[in-house]
Amino acid sequence: MTSRAEVLDALSGVRDPELDEPITELDFVSELRIEGDSVDVRLRLPTYFCAPNFAYLMVADAREAVLSLPGVLRAKVVLDDHYASKEINGGMDDGRSFEGTFPGETAGDDLDELRSVFRRKSFVSRQEQLCRRLRTDGRSPEELAAMRLGDAPPSLELDKYLERRAELGLDISEGAPLIVDPDGNAVPEEAVVQHLRFARTVRVSIEGNASICRGLLATRYGIKEGEEATV
Repeated sequence: MTSRAEVLDALSGVRDPELDEPITELDFVSELRIEGDSVDVRLRLPTYFCAPNFAYLMVADAREAVLSLPGVLRAKVVLDDHYASKEINGGMDDGRSFEGTFPGETAGDDLDELRSVFRRKSFVSRQEQLCRRLRTDGRSPEELAAMRLGDAPPSLELDKYLERRAELGLDISEGAPLIVDPDGNAVPEEAVVQHLRFARTVRVSIEGNASICRGLLATRYGIKEGEEATV
């Protein structure tokens, strides 16, 4: 039988699209039950009015992540305490897409454009975090512009950056330029400083939103500071 640790590990790969953090670390997973080849998961969000497209994405991605585990034949993911819970949960049960669940809310059928927008923002933020670490280690903007991925020393920041590059289908070989835009074009030396300034605003915005959401979730559900989620 699939273990709780395996399910939580799979769910850790599901990120809030706006905050770029795993739903497990954000305490969005409130309940987990495993019975044989069936897994039931309940999710909660910081506010009653979180955007329905973000909520739908997380519910759908969580269900897909759990179903990807060997031995899991049925996965039910339920969203609690949200104004669109009924619609989202019903859409999941009936196998409907976001467009089928919320007709007219999006031009596409699978929210690929929304995923792309937030993956690009995540990529920019992770790139800035890596470059900030390299600047702390003494690298100049000119050196950063000339660096290849293979020149960057191993770090958590590098790992996350490579993950985000791969999600966009960008080159992650050691010989690829370190600093590229979300389309994979190398940023020239004379534009690196301005590029990283913009990237910093993206990172600060994401981190600020994540901090606010943590506070709202803690207030809403009475989660004490430093308290670990119990699922």
